[in-house]
Amino acid sequence: MKKIYISADIEGICGVTDWGETELGSATHEEFRRQMTCEVAAACEGAIEAGVEEILVQDAHDSARNILAADLPPKVQLIRGWAGHPYCMLQSLDSSYDAVLFIGYHCAGGRVGNPLAHTMTNDKAYWLKLNGEFVSEFYLNSLIACRENVPVLFLSGDAEVCAEANQLSSSIATLASKEGMGASTINRHPSEICAETRRLVAEVLKRGAPGSLTMPQTFTLEICYSGHALAYRNSFYPGATLVDGNRLLFATQDYFEVLRFIHFVL
Repeated sequence: MKKIYISADIEGICGVTDWGETELGSATHEEFRRQMTCEVAAACEGAIEAGVEEILVQDAHDSARNILAADLPPKVQLIRGWAGHPYCMLQSLDSSYDAVLFIGYHCAGGRVGNPLAHTMTNDKAYWLKLNGEFVSEFYLNSLIACRENVPVLFLSGDAEVCAEANQLSSSIATLASKEGMGASTINRHPSEICAETRRLVAEVLKRGAPGSLTMPQTFTLEICYSGHALAYRNSFYPGATLVDGNRLLFATQDYFEVLRFIHFVL
C-alpha cells in the first residue's frame, strides 16, 4: 500500500471524558490534543513502517484545529479546518487511496459506551438512525470509503465503536482505548495506546486485508432533534418528512444524498 487516509476525532482518544477536554482554548484541551496528536502520529509511523509513501490526515474534530502538525512525521499532510464538502470528516477522499484508518472515534448518539456519545452534533440532535439503527460517525464515514472503493482497515476509539466495527467486518483491526460508564471512562495507559496503534497499523497495512463493507441499496435516515423548531425548519428540505415534533425522515437510494441532507440540516 502506497497511499492512505487517516480521519481523526477526539472523543474516542484515550482519557477524554468531558466536553471541556475537547474544546480548543479550554484549560484542559492542551493535554488531550497532545494525546490525539500522539495517537495520530503513531498511526502514521506504523503506516510508514509498512511502506506507505503518502499519508493524508484530516483533523476531524470540532474546529479541525487540534492536531499539532510539527509532531507528525515529515511525510504527512494535514487538513485543518472545514472545506464545506458533504464528505466532511473524509474531505478529499477518492479512489486513489489504498486504505482508510480512523483514530479516536466514538459510539453513536443514543448509545451508552461513551459519556460524549453523539453523531455529527452534540447539541442539535439527540441521535440519528440509518435504516432503523443508531448510526455512528464511524459507519457514516465507512460508507463514504465504500462509495469510493477504499477499504477501511483500522479503527481506534471507545470499546463500543470498536465492537460495532468488529460486527461490520472481521478485516478491520480495532483498538479500544477506553470504556464508558455513565459520565466516567475507564482508560488504558496513554503511551500503551500509542504503541499499540503503531504496531497494529503496521501489521494490518502489511497484511493488506480487504476490509470491505456492503453498501445498502436504499437509505432511510431519521434525525431526532433536540428542539422541535429546528425539526420544523428542516422539514422543508426536499424529500424530508416531519414524523412528529422532533423527528425528521429522509429516504433515498443515493448515499451522497444522505450526506448532502446531513450537511444542510445539522
